[in-house]
Amino acid sequence: MRTNPKAMIFIVAAAALIAAGGCGASGTGQGASPNPASAASASAPPSGSSEQLTITIKDFGYQGPVSVSPGAKITVKDEDAQAHTVTSDDGKAFDAAVAGGGGTAEFTAPTAPGSYPYHCTYHSNMHGILVVK
Repeated sequence: MRTNPKAMIFIVAAAALIAAGGCGASGTGQGASPNPASAASASAPPSGSSEQLTITIKDFGYQGPVSVSPGAKITVKDEDAQAHTVTSDDGKAFDAAVAGGGGTAEFTAPTAPGSYPYHCTYHSNMHGILVVK
């Protein structure tokens, strides 16, 4: 099996963010890479929180929770003019298609803990990782 070097960079970057314990959850976009293929950059709310979990797609990049609780409801908001998806790399864990120009969609996080890399099926340079814990 051949490994995609770009995907490995994002996996390593996401692991470093998780290990460092900080990832710019202020909502100002801190921690988000200017690279269009950036990984998710904000923390999930504590368990039992009523705060909405949202992955925002902007400038061909994902911004949102790095980790979520098993079975969490996640909203996807597309701020680009183009349609995008949040599709698990295995094609089975989750798949949300969202219309551009402010469209939204929702999906349920997997119930099994683990790391779930995802991508946009329309734009091969867009990648992220969702950690369920």
